[in-house]
Amino acid sequence: MGQEYAVLSPEASRDALRRVFGQRRIADLALISATLQTESRRSVFRRLSSLEYVCSYSHTGRYYTLDDIPEFDANGLWQCQGVFFSRHGTLKDTAAHLVETAEAGRTHKELEAVLRLRVHNTLLDLVKGKRIGREPLGGLFVYVSAASGRAVAQIARRRQQAATTVAQPPPVAGQSLEIAVLLEVIHGARLIPGPAEIVGRLASKGIQVSREQVEAVFSKHGLKKTP
Repeated sequence: MGQEYAVLSPEASRDALRRVFGQRRIADLALISATLQTESRRSVFRRLSSLEYVCSYSHTGRYYTLDDIPEFDANGLWQCQGVFFSRHGTLKDTAAHLVETAEAGRTHKELEAVLRLRVHNTLLDLVKGKRIGREPLGGLFVYVSAASGRAVAQIARRRQQAATTVAQPPPVAGQSLEIAVLLEVIHGARLIPGPAEIVGRLASKGIQVSREQVEAVFSKHGLKKTP
């Protein structure tokens, strides 16, 4: 039969917990119970509460660490041994915070990339609970603040970002750039166009290169504009 009450004194319990977390950084309830020599959940959490602690948002909240151990990143997240913790609390609380603070809201894929967990059901629950909203945009749902004014601003920012992405074609580099330049030279037949003309031709095809990049390809292959 398990020990119902903690045998260790409050001070001895704190020392034991600091030692185990100092060695392992994170621990589950089984290890904490063994450390405190009790199977009483009430005793375990009473002793844990004497030290500030954080519960994991992954692994169904099964892991714990002390408040001063995590080195949280810019999103307030920390990973240790494949277990994820958040300064914002549970997975739901963390997802809601990330949506609320994002200038352009967040898509499902963006949230999964940050949280590194499946969040489909979590997002549905948050939307149903009216803690966040979602708006269709470009064939995707964008998750936004539940506050209408904030949500409008987030969607406007998302549209602005999408327009900027379309207006500015991605630059090419390395072998792809070299091939693109040489193809334009070949297409010039007997007349080799100059770097500036090639930059213009490629831009019309949605390929963004600089004059300096084209000149580097010319130099590498000994090419010169036909007089």
